[in-house]
Amino acid sequence: MADHKRARIQDVAEQAGVSMMTVSRVLNQDKKVSDKTREKVMAVVEQLNYRPNVSARRLASTKSFFLGLLYDNPSDTYISQFLLAALKKCRTLGYHLIVDEAHADINKTIESVKQLIDVTQVDGMILLPPMCDNEAVLDVLTKADVPFVRITPDTKLNRSPYICMDDYQAAFDVTEHLINQGHSKIAHIIGDTKQGVSRMRYQGYLDALRSNQIVTPPEYIEQGSFTYQSGMEAAMKLLSLDDKPTAIFAANDDMAAAVISIAQKQGINIPNELSVVGFDDTQLATVVWPNISTVRQPINEMAELSITLLASGQYNDLSNVKSLDLRHILDFELIERESSSIKSN
Repeated sequence: MADHKRARIQDVAEQAGVSMMTVSRVLNQDKKVSDKTREKVMAVVEQLNYRPNVSARRLASTKSFFLGLLYDNPSDTYISQFLLAALKKCRTLGYHLIVDEAHADINKTIESVKQLIDVTQVDGMILLPPMCDNEAVLDVLTKADVPFVRITPDTKLNRSPYICMDDYQAAFDVTEHLINQGHSKIAHIIGDTKQGVSRMRYQGYLDALRSNQIVTPPEYIEQGSFTYQSGMEAAMKLLSLDDKPTAIFAANDDMAAAVISIAQKQGINIPNELSVVGFDDTQLATVVWPNISTVRQPINEMAELSITLLASGQYNDLSNVKSLDLRHILDFELIERESSSIKSN
């Protein structure tokens, strides 16, 4: 019978050829540990499937080893991908992640956050858009001395770190890519107006058209909300126009997938008659056919980095946050797939 005995810190130390203290320092994100040693220890941690004893660690420190995540994002594919990456990173570092969805009533959300802090004594909070810009939530966390990391916020504050990418430039680049493929009739489906990234992507789209002297009629702009349903409604309007667009840039993959579905129901060939591009590069982009050309947003990396930053404890003293580098800007990538191509004559 296989031995399923749980790995101990002693086992990790012995196999990695280091002391138990060094293993502990690696797991607690001690910056004094060299990269070489950290990589060696983490490789053994993964190999042995070692999971720190949270109860023992809580007795030996002031940490709770709980992190919270608050979201109010209509895109299920974005949320699920972020959560999976965050949970995996938490397991590696010996943390537990508590996930809470914001209420429509902000007062109920505030009470929920306060209860989360009181009951679990979370070591930090991750705020996804648009909650990352909600002043009421930020004030509660600040007053409770709870460190927090904001993901793709609209506003930049000097009291917390934030992780983002250049949404404006990404939208500019993907629009210009369509222009270079011969498209001039390019429509856009805007994302949720509560999120700053929607405005940045819209502005990038507009500026790319203007820089190429392309005038877009107002009817080529449709308001969405990052949901599949809103993408369907926008697509039906755009594809019912007498002067139809030859390309549609949707502000996320959910809405891009909806455009493809509506176009196919109307007998429109993708991409020969209509090119479609999305944004995020979620799993949905490779599930639908044709696969969606999109901007790869580093969702997994954002999730992993947010956990790492909070686990490191470097932002625990909010009075010293101003002296730290708060900006963490990650790269994006344009992914070309089968849903877009050079415009047919």
